[in-house]
Amino acid sequence: MRLSLINIILALIWTAVSGSFTLPNFIFGFLLGAAALYLIREQVGSLGYFARSMRVVSLALLFLYELVLSAWRVALLVLSPKMDLKPGIFAYPLKVDRDFEITLLANLITLTPGTLSVDVSEDRRFLYVHAIDCSDPEELRRDIAEGFERKIMEAFR
Repeated sequence: MRLSLINIILALIWTAVSGSFTLPNFIFGFLLGAAALYLIREQVGSLGYFARSMRVVSLALLFLYELVLSAWRVALLVLSPKMDLKPGIFAYPLKVDRDFEITLLANLITLTPGTLSVDVSEDRRFLYVHAIDCSDPEELRRDIAEGFERKIMEAFR
């Protein structure tokens, strides 16, 4: 966490020195700061920072992929002449246990078209999810476990 703050400060210094406070310039400064931190990673003990950053980027790319794929599936369902839908709510057993991870997983599921996080059980062991097509809840559970939840555990543990 400390190195991400240093990286943001380096990006702000870059925007101040260059005199251009724009988003593309800030991103460029952030990348320059990351490159500088990468060069001195052994001296500042930032070996895990770059690995975690890559895992977070991997999670973001997975989300974008799932977003496009599920939007396509929902569009096909809606545009089909015979909508053979079986909407329903299923309980997803959680492997993540921290509040941040549960919230992130619930939000990623909700932001994906066709699914909606409904509730978390009192003991925080189950996440209740509504799906537009719940004909195979085991497949939906497997998709969440092998997708979002696995990437969240890789990125934040």
